Amino acid sequence: MSLDPGPAGNYYDKYRTRNPIARWLMQGFLSGFDRLSNSIPPGPVLEVGCGEGELSMRLAARGHRVRGCDVSADVIDEARGRARSAGLAVEFWQCDIQDLTEQDAAPLVICCEVLEHLLDPQAGLERLALLARPWLIVSVPREPLWCAMNMARGKYLGQLGNTPGHLNHWGRGAFLSQLGERFDIVETASPVPWTMALCKVK
Repeated sequence: MSLDPGPAGNYYDKYRTRNPIARWLMQGFLSGFDRLSNSIPPGPVLEVGCGEGELSMRLAARGHRVRGCDVSADVIDEARGRARSAGLAVEFWQCDIQDLTEQDAAPLVICCEVLEHLLDPQAGLERLALLARPWLIVSVPREPLWCAMNMARGKYLGQLGNTPGHLNHWGRGAFLSQLGERFDIVETASPVPWTMALCKVK
């Protein structure tokens, strides 16, 4: 089963956007993430698909020992630079999700905004179940709200609002049901327009 990501989508720095609506949405996302992650005591963390490192640095600032990986070499360079500027000791390295092994396992695994990009999200969930010992925080765009919001702002109209690179689409119930096959769902958050969950490996 391939875990290769699909075509790369558009990229912009959503955490540092000046758009007031986007900033409000990201504040909701970060508040949901903080609520779920605050229940896990400081310790080793692995972030899969760390992007520019915002969540990794957020956890490192709270005393976690964080490692983060991403498929993009450019975004890893950006994450390293931001961590240095913030004075945070976070290890970032380039790695595809399929190349992660049990040696990379951690008490807490973060995988936010990744599964929608994978050609085989089921295989992605299997890999996350291998890595999480035992905690996982995961998020995906909530459909059809995500696409509807894109169309409302005039984006990707020819694709009915689908963001380039998004290969998989879940409503809240469908995603939680899929998670429930491998994880016990401990707590959820629904910041607009995402589904987010704190899970424990069964």
